[in-house]
Amino acid sequence: MTENLLDNVSLNFDAQAQWVLNISLAFVMFGIALEISISDFKGLLKKPKPIFTGLFSQFILLPLLTFLLVLIINPIPSIALGMIMVAACPGGNVSNFISHLAGGNTALSVSLTAAATLLAVVMTPLNLQFWGNLYVPTQQILTKVALSPWQMIQLVSLLLGLPLALGIWVNHLRPNFAKKLGKVLKVVSLVFFILLVFLALYNNRAVFYDYIWYVFWIVVLHNILAFLTGFSFAKLMGLSKRNIRSVTIETGIQNSGLGLILIFSFFDGLGGMALLAAFWGIWHLVSGLLLAAFWGYKPIKTETLT
Repeated sequence: MTENLLDNVSLNFDAQAQWVLNISLAFVMFGIALEISISDFKGLLKKPKPIFTGLFSQFILLPLLTFLLVLIINPIPSIALGMIMVAACPGGNVSNFISHLAGGNTALSVSLTAAATLLAVVMTPLNLQFWGNLYVPTQQILTKVALSPWQMIQLVSLLLGLPLALGIWVNHLRPNFAKKLGKVLKVVSLVFFILLVFLALYNNRAVFYDYIWYVFWIVVLHNILAFLTGFSFAKLMGLSKRNIRSVTIETGIQNSGLGLILIFSFFDGLGGMALLAAFWGIWHLVSGLLLAAFWGYKPIKTETLT
């Protein structure tokens, strides 16, 4: 295993498949947005503390702690930039479902997904540029790629912002239809998206097999850090147990699918970045469901949400 191979190889994912990946992610987001109403946002204004705790955990603390983890473990540069990319993304698409299984506050989870998705249009490119340029090895990759933050903002707007707005609009006009369509669309599009990620890994299995254990332990460590960040900060802020569970899951389930698309669009599928984001996309489903199963056996008594 050599660093140069992973830092210089591009994973094979042709332009057509990449477009299908983009469209499927947009449908995943649209399916989630069909279950979000304008009143969810009004609820944020009445009790802003949990939502600001979750957003601060996702967009400030996790990128910061990821940067410190990169300094400590000193991974291959493209892997390091992949970690920073994943940490810069908003909460993942399945976080609402996992939060429900875990006995968390589903309404808070949905609100966090909506707010984080809107903020991601600016915060994801900003965090990637800021933290990536603070670490010399990843700074060299960013300089070589000559990344355009404005182009990234445009792509994130199309993939997340537009489907979110359309979904909320349909929900506002036809709430019953939106609810039925959302349940089907969210599952079908998510399964399709996961299959595409598996296809990307399969088409590049030679590279994947060489680095599977190296990437595995980094993803597991990074994912544990994300869950602990959300849990610790929510507890420090004095949130209720149900809200702590939701903030923990929202911070630990990242939208690595968005990261993967950005990597194929702007970094030509750079090996280490793409492998890390693709494996994150699989692993956080496993870890999230395990955590939900653990918390599911520990029901919370009725409490006042804070």
